Amino acid sequence: MAKTSMSQRKTMGRVMHEYKHGELKSGPGGKAGKVKNPRQAVAIALKEAGASKYESKQENKRNLARTKGKEATGRTAQQETEGKSRVGARGGRASSRAMGGKNAKRPTRRTPKQRAAARRNIAKARQARR
Repeated sequence: MAKTSMSQRKTMGRVMHEYKHGELKSGPGGKAGKVKNPRQAVAIALKEAGASKYESKQENKRNLARTKGKEATGRTAQQETEGKSRVGARGGRASSRAMGGKNAKRPTRRTPKQRAAARRNIAKARQARR
């Protein structure tokens, strides 16, 4: 099986969190009741994350997209019970400035290698303008 991506691991973590807190439900619309078996929880987590080895590539892709849409709109059990609008936002900070977030407490530090690369890019841009 291929290595899971960061977003897949996050989704699996969220599903397992729901299981541990008794919020994970099975069946269409959660009508089949709470999940009590940890193996079933893992199977649901893999399916939601699009990392199941029993599904095709397209199905896995579709499942991950569906889950990400659910997480983005705050329709997961964890978000509903904890009153969060999105997963992974600790406090009010969504992401670091380097990742495009505007709520970072402080800008991320650049390594000397990154600073040198930035200087080169600026010099290249100046040359292109002339």
